[in-house]
Amino acid sequence: MTGNFRFFDTTTPPQKGKVESGLCSICKGAHRLCGKDRCPLMVKFYSRQKTMPLIDTKDLAGCSPPAVFVGRYGYPKVDIGPLLPPEFGDTSVMDKPELWTGKSIDEIVDFRFRLVRGKYRIDATDFRKGGRIVDSVQELALTEKPVEVEAAFSQKPSGRIILDDEVQPFGPSARMEGFTKGNGRFERNLERNFYDTDLRATDAVVAAYRNGTLISEIQKAFSVGTMGVDRNRRFVPTRWSITAVDDIIGKDLLKTTKFNETIDDFRLYRWNALDNRWAILMMPCTWRFELIEAWYPNTTWNPMGKEIDIISDCEFFDGRTEYAHIGGCYYASRMAVNELLIKEGRTAGVVIMREAHPGYIMPVGVWNVRENVRAALKTEPMHFDTLDRAWLEIEGMMDIKRETWIRHSGVLTDWRIQRRIDDFY
Repeated sequence: MTGNFRFFDTTTPPQKGKVESGLCSICKGAHRLCGKDRCPLMVKFYSRQKTMPLIDTKDLAGCSPPAVFVGRYGYPKVDIGPLLPPEFGDTSVMDKPELWTGKSIDEIVDFRFRLVRGKYRIDATDFRKGGRIVDSVQELALTEKPVEVEAAFSQKPSGRIILDDEVQPFGPSARMEGFTKGNGRFERNLERNFYDTDLRATDAVVAAYRNGTLISEIQKAFSVGTMGVDRNRRFVPTRWSITAVDDIIGKDLLKTTKFNETIDDFRLYRWNALDNRWAILMMPCTWRFELIEAWYPNTTWNPMGKEIDIISDCEFFDGRTEYAHIGGCYYASRMAVNELLIKEGRTAGVVIMREAHPGYIMPVGVWNVRENVRAALKTEPMHFDTLDRAWLEIEGMMDIKRETWIRHSGVLTDWRIQRRIDDFY
């Protein structure tokens, strides 16, 4: 059971006025007409104001975290290039989502919008004709620690600030005429994959992950054509590479976890971050998985709604054959769940319930799901001998009630109607 659903939320107070269009021009960030606690445009504006005086030039130098970006529009003709801030020193936190758990929206926006994107057009499927710039982008993606980069732009960096629920935000951009980078040491697992031109890309991703390379580092290397059989290598848009790596790792873990013994009771993990509430329910049964997202009015993907938008995607023991409607968040959360199951040598039926409340004023990327599910699963769970007792706790922490979650859930509906051997004892 998958799809988009809406239901009326009687707990949401009616708005005093109704503005169909021109909302921002009327509000001007002062009257909170959209219902958010803070104006997301003003948060972006103030962060950008800090950066713009530092990039008022066609030549920019700084320490890249290291970070790169591969665009997707016009594929296979796409823009590639480095992300660099106008500052030196240890900038690694700017592109390492594994370090962002617990940080506020303002903190994330502040250091991400300091990253300027250089753009250089290539053919992603025939990138070797791109010359030295392509080589430098690949080397930057493989580098382990921040490295000095200097970029020459055809004009001063400008343009819209990128916000997306799949990729991490970043700041202004400009077309790049060239760039140079200092010497840096390659991450050892990614370097091994780069030189092994007979190793399939999926095997390279799994090998790096198993040997301790961070997922965010693997995603960068995957996106710039440094993995896979030599003749098949190509640049992959950053947005696609993030989901691809989560999916590859998750499927590899599932080869083991889905055949493990089931857990012994019902578990509930709870977590709150960035005004997102998470309830992760694990059930003592064979593998099945579901992510249910509830977007409240005045949130990123439900800005003008008066009802809560709910979307869900699920799979059972045999997996999925279609791409999840929810997108990359589905694969990121599935991967995180299987990390725990691998560690424990168990399997389970898992339902992740997410409530995105109005404080989540702008999208910050798939990492938000991956790292917060990981963080939740590191906490001590609550244990129950029946699902009904687990529901009492879930309803105490989440605003949405049991019947609504079940109505929009394939896994929970199946649990309710499917007869099991235990029912006969």
